[in-house]
Amino acid sequence: MRKRTQSREWALKILYQADITGKPVLVSAEEFIANEEKADKEVADFCKRLVVGIGDNLEAIDSKIRAYATNWDFKRIAVIDRNILRLGIFELMHTPDVPPKVTINEAVELAKKYGDLESSKFVNGILDNIHKKEIAPQDKKS
Repeated sequence: MRKRTQSREWALKILYQADITGKPVLVSAEEFIANEEKADKEVADFCKRLVVGIGDNLEAIDSKIRAYATNWDFKRIAVIDRNILRLGIFELMHTPDVPPKVTINEAVELAKKYGDLESSKFVNGILDNIHKKEIAPQDKKS
């Protein structure tokens, strides 16, 4: 597994754990990484970058989910889907070193692996919509 793919998977597990247990994201991250026997520094660093960034921008990210997940009550979105969306939105909005297509593809793959049958379509639809409406127009201006 590629290092950044593994980092995203770890970040998803940490976000999920924090969501379920109510623990702060950083506490969940430290516990998770400490329990990984062969924690590659590069994997752990990118994972922490994602988790800290999501934690710092959680309100804005959740607001985007609410805005783009029309006809969905935020609390009724599956915990795993909600956290995959948080991860994808953070990457789209705050990691210019990762191409948007990579971000969306990685999120869809996480949804296929951890979500239900419709998760990948749901995640793809929302992230693609955010990309088309908010990221792509900015790229054209540059």
